[in-house]
Amino acid sequence: MAWKAPTPALAEMSRRFFPTGSTRFGLPPRERQIKGQGSMMGSFTAAEPAAMKWEGVDDKLAKMVSMVNLDYAPERRRVREAFKDVQLQIDHPLFKMHYSGVKTMESIETNSKGFEIFSKSWFPRNSPVKALICFCHGYGDTCTFFFEGIAKKLAASGYGVFALDYPGYGLSDGLHGYIPSFDSLVDDVIEHFSKVKENPKYQSLPSFLFGQSMGGAVALKVHFKQPHAWDGAVLVAPMCKMGEDVLPPWPLLQLLTCISILFPKMKLVPPKDIAEMGFKELKKREQASYNVIAYKDKPRLKTACELLKTTQEIECQLAEVSLPLLILHGEADVLTDCSVSEALYEKASSSDKEILIYKDAYHSLLEGEPDETINLVLDNIVSWLEKRCAKTE
Repeated sequence: MAWKAPTPALAEMSRRFFPTGSTRFGLPPRERQIKGQGSMMGSFTAAEPAAMKWEGVDDKLAKMVSMVNLDYAPERRRVREAFKDVQLQIDHPLFKMHYSGVKTMESIETNSKGFEIFSKSWFPRNSPVKALICFCHGYGDTCTFFFEGIAKKLAASGYGVFALDYPGYGLSDGLHGYIPSFDSLVDDVIEHFSKVKENPKYQSLPSFLFGQSMGGAVALKVHFKQPHAWDGAVLVAPMCKMGEDVLPPWPLLQLLTCISILFPKMKLVPPKDIAEMGFKELKKREQASYNVIAYKDKPRLKTACELLKTTQEIECQLAEVSLPLLILHGEADVLTDCSVSEALYEKASSSDKEILIYKDAYHSLLEGEPDETINLVLDNIVSWLEKRCAKTE
């Protein structure tokens, strides 16, 4: 579509949200080359960040992590390696769970688009695999950190668990936090999981999608493109619609959409404290900062536009969801709209569907709630999977 100059009202909104000095539109951009992304505009001038304070982390390591540029996958990998042992000491139920009968495997492979994609898998060590669970992580997140505990619980219950970091996230190639096309991201996920399922060891096994938040939208999009390829899906707080508290005011949204055409990689969307809005318990909210390679900066303009467009598409396609479905959502979630999860349950054409709404729970059901709620949600997921696997035998 043709770009149109913003109206005076939009220009005024821009000045109000981005006052003089907060960005430097008058300076010529610096450009860098990023693998798989072409040239990018250099970051706008900002003050040197203060070193984060993490309990149990020495000042030298904290300063290194705070100062490093995470735009590039090699630096993210270096930081994760330096911080890995620290993460294992966190006093969180997902890190305190110990399963001796679980084996893991990590790999980095180049996909058909030339991106190096990080993936990880978890298996039961001493029993055959019942089914495959293919995990899609949320916005800014990774397939490691908190998910490690979730995956180990599932593997200890007899499942083979497979996950990847999307391009631009975690330990995979790509500009950090940048989604130029949501459909292209979904194609990357399908390519990866198709290779897993084509393995002769797994071809006869049931396979399930498991998506959290934005990963729920990824899982639904995978299902729309492969309507008969999956035996079910587990969706935790799926991003079928963003909460009103997350979206900027409508005039600003229109302005940002226009700017995204010219500067798609720019970080200009007014930030929200996602951890504060998503994690109910303060201690667990603080522990989320130990995921040092998560994307925590302002959303990039094109990414924000792609997420909004995707939720609008999914909201119009709820009736096309036909696979067995378990939806889990916190009643007090302000990041993704619980009412649309309820609409998904009502409209999905699947004859096998279940929804669990957790009273007073926030967005991060498996990471930010009291320990007993986290354990309950995990048990509910395993119980649902057990019943579906029994049906396929």
